[in-house]
Amino acid sequence: MARQKMSEIFPLTEELWLEWLHDEITMALDGLDREHVYDLFEKAVKDYICPNIWLEYGQYSVGGIGQKGGLEKVRSVFERALSSVGLHMTKGLAIWEAYREFESAIVEAARPIAGFLSPFDREQTFDSQLEKVHSLFRRQLAIPLFDMEATFAEYEEWSEDPIPESVIQNYNKALQQLEKYKPYEEALLQAEAPRLAEYQAYIDFEMKIGDPARVQLIFERALVENCLVPDLWIRYSQYLDRQLKVKDLVLSVHNRAVRNCPWTVALWSRYLLAMERHGVDHQVISATFEKALSAGFIQATDYVEIWQAYLDYLRRRVDFKQDSSKELEELRSAFTRALEYLKQEVEERFNESGDPSCMIMQNWARIEARLCNNMQKARELWDSIMTKGNAKYANMWLEYYNLERAHGDTQHCRKALHRAVQCTSDYPEHVCEVLLTMERTEGTLEDWDIAVQKTETRLARVNEQRIKVAEKEAALAQQEEEKAEQRKRARAEKKALKKKKKTRGADKRKAEEDDEKEWGDDEEEQPSKRRKVEDSTPSAGEAQDREPEAGLLGKSVPVDVDPPSKQKERAAALKRDVPKVPHDSSKDSITVFVSNLPYSMSEPDVQLRPLFEACGEVAEIRPIFSNRGDFRGYCYVEFKEEKSALQALELDRKNVEGRPMFVSPCVDKSKNPDFKVFRYSTALEKHKLFVSGLPFSCTKEELEEICKAHGTVKDIRLVTNRAGKPKGLAYVEYESESQASQAVLKMDGMTVKENVIKVAISNPPQRKVPEKPEARRAPGGALVPRQIYGARGKGRTQLSLLPRALQRPGASAAQAENGPAPRPAVTTSAATEAPKMSNADFAKLLLRK
Repeated sequence: MARQKMSEIFPLTEELWLEWLHDEITMALDGLDREHVYDLFEKAVKDYICPNIWLEYGQYSVGGIGQKGGLEKVRSVFERALSSVGLHMTKGLAIWEAYREFESAIVEAARPIAGFLSPFDREQTFDSQLEKVHSLFRRQLAIPLFDMEATFAEYEEWSEDPIPESVIQNYNKALQQLEKYKPYEEALLQAEAPRLAEYQAYIDFEMKIGDPARVQLIFERALVENCLVPDLWIRYSQYLDRQLKVKDLVLSVHNRAVRNCPWTVALWSRYLLAMERHGVDHQVISATFEKALSAGFIQATDYVEIWQAYLDYLRRRVDFKQDSSKELEELRSAFTRALEYLKQEVEERFNESGDPSCMIMQNWARIEARLCNNMQKARELWDSIMTKGNAKYANMWLEYYNLERAHGDTQHCRKALHRAVQCTSDYPEHVCEVLLTMERTEGTLEDWDIAVQKTETRLARVNEQRIKVAEKEAALAQQEEEKAEQRKRARAEKKALKKKKKTRGADKRKAEEDDEKEWGDDEEEQPSKRRKVEDSTPSAGEAQDREPEAGLLGKSVPVDVDPPSKQKERAAALKRDVPKVPHDSSKDSITVFVSNLPYSMSEPDVQLRPLFEACGEVAEIRPIFSNRGDFRGYCYVEFKEEKSALQALELDRKNVEGRPMFVSPCVDKSKNPDFKVFRYSTALEKHKLFVSGLPFSCTKEELEEICKAHGTVKDIRLVTNRAGKPKGLAYVEYESESQASQAVLKMDGMTVKENVIKVAISNPPQRKVPEKPEARRAPGGALVPRQIYGARGKGRTQLSLLPRALQRPGASAAQAENGPAPRPAVTTSAATEAPKMSNADFAKLLLRK
């Protein structure tokens, strides 16, 4: 009972059927049980093409040869088996041999008594049976099957007469055909299930040859392993609908298709069309439609599609020459039920009806207006359509207007266009133009004046709304520009604040030097710690000049220290004299930005020019250098023509001296702060695979060799870091979604160079935009950084070193030198700063105390 229920709901595989059949065969005791097993065999051979089940069926029927009609039953089963799987190149041989063995056994059983029979009886019994075996040999040898040579040798040995020339010719022709089929059969034998790509190639080959029996066989073989691929069922049923057109065969395949893939609405729609095409009873078609509604489609639009297919069928049944008929009432009730079903069942499940444009109601309105001459009902339906949120669309009003124009009257056309002028928001100009055209052709002067007034008023209001929207967008754009300017100003102020701290440190060192002179040369003093300044290290000659300044007893001798301005001049003198490169933003359209170049490039413009000249004439290459003259790894390449710049973008990720070179459009980030170029898609790509866990030594060619065994590879991209080193990741693009799906099944978990790789359909996560640091307003209104002491908090070197006994409420300026002030000053003028104290001033304060 469990197996029976399962087989009613789902098709069963060959293995499940054989288990069930073996159990039933062991329990069959009498003739009634045997008939039950026969019925079970008949069901089993209908789900899929099953050579083993047919072989088992034929052998089991031999056991009932003693019953009435047993011999005819056996031959009938074997003949049907040959029609179904006799052309199977690898498994059909077993059916042919079983059938021949059965007929040969009858010959051998009749041979002892053949000599005692009259010539007439001998011809009727023994000779006719002998001819059956000859016929089976000849039929088999005319078909390309594996191991044909052995069959031919067996025939030569068995036959007492020479083999006819016609049989030899057919045999040789079948051998030639076998050679053409062998590559496809060997590809199937070498591949792993479900072998969809190999089967599709085989199907294409068979369809070019055009033998319907062989085409049908290869489709059936492919569906055994790919029964859940809707596209394969659609292709098979479409071939049968257009080529064979055999009712029982076509309807059987459609029925099996919806049993295997009930969630695919296209299969149900095709099934309804096929049933109508072959004249199936209306009750059966209606029952099939009800099954489709309960199939569980995955989208709301699928229910709209199946309802539309059924309504089209009902419409074709109606004879509209009659004013009223049973079929017409059934069509109208079906339209009403469809609208209720979409509103209640579908909308409740998917939160949408699946028919936002109300296509079903539009079709109903057209039928009422054109075929039933019931314009009143059509107007009611269009009123309902407009109340469902479609009144703002010009195309909906024009569709209604065209219906009124064809089947209504001028008054209702004018009324529809007047309403359209008031309600349309997407293309009001078009609706206004149609109204004026109609009044110019058919209207009176009064009608014309009213139309002009309404259209002018409406268009004026629309223009006002558009101006407001444009102003709002401009205000938002201005706010974005102001925010960008504020961020830029905050960065400049932060930079000025750091520069101010450096200047204070230099002034403090100068004050300490002056204090040493005031206290005298006799007092021993520790050498002051000098702050390291980048690129201002003294030369070797200066270090030698300073050595004699130390006294014999280790006492420090007063040293002249240059002011900060001279120190900067000395540091700048050590830097390489590199001219600043101005950038002309007006040439951004013919310029590309090139980055991630090796810093070791000595002459970037010379080395890059041949690479970019392949895209077009290069006007200038501007490499960017640091203040010290070192190449910073990026440059601007300006072309003569815009198309050359667009072609240069294709050089993105090209390897240059071991690093991937990044080529992107030249865009001013200050005007477009959110501009981001990402070359690859971040959406789901069903024809592309994401491979992870690859060994770092795996090359593109090695990966392509692995992937091309599962389909046609269009592109492979190995993911690298900025230095060009592999990350063990790759993207593999196949020619179709089905090939990619098969590759996932076969490659996921595969071992490549001792690494177990993971393979999945490419579905990258959405790229997150980095959060921008917020800025806050100072009391004066200017923007200042949120933290003036850095993102990691207060460091040890920012603690106040002033003794607590000397701290005063008004010493905020001194505190700002050593640590963060409560409210940082924005201005940097000297007038707002407290006077600086030297070491001598500190000494005097201590002596007073």
